[in-house]
Amino acid sequence: MTASPQFKRSPLALALLGILHMEPMHPYAIQRRIKEWGKDKVVNVGQRAGLYKTIARLQDAGLVAVRETGRDQQYPERTVYEITDAGRAAFMTWLTEMVAQPRNEFPEFPAALSFLMLMGPERAQVELSNRAAAIRTRIAEIDSDAAQSAQFGLPRIVTLEDEYQRAVADAELRWLEGVIADLAAGTLTWSWESLAAFQT
Repeated sequence: MTASPQFKRSPLALALLGILHMEPMHPYAIQRRIKEWGKDKVVNVGQRAGLYKTIARLQDAGLVAVRETGRDQQYPERTVYEITDAGRAAFMTWLTEMVAQPRNEFPEFPAALSFLMLMGPERAQVELSNRAAAIRTRIAEIDSDAAQSAQFGLPRIVTLEDEYQRAVADAELRWLEGVIADLAAGTLTWSWESLAAFQT
């Protein structure tokens, strides 16, 4: 069976195929493994329904298949899935494309910035300062996780996503601090009257 060309890749689908690339597993174990490896910081596995739905889509597309269904006295019936040859090929194609080709993913923050003018300079300064504080907390958490990884002797390759997120957070914080400073100094300001001149 070949993979459906209509299948829309996602970070969760990539993670599922990546986990199954290593060994067959049932959905609960996949979710646990993603969390144990800290990949839940970059892949949303909080809702088990979403996990099962993505597995079903992967199965319909021929990228995963049922290996066995088992039951023991401690747990309800559990279906073990394995990756197919088509799944391995799709995984490597997705991984290559996601690494090599930037994609506009339409995150929330830039969308909010595009309407920041409606908030007014004073409130914008307050809310951007709140975001900067949250980013500083996030950086501290990443640094703490990195210190723990170093204690365990984990190779750098398995924590590259943390390293990347640290660099992005640091760049965002520096940008935020610059904008906040400009708002505080009054060099970045606006009013309804000044904006009205640009309305058509």
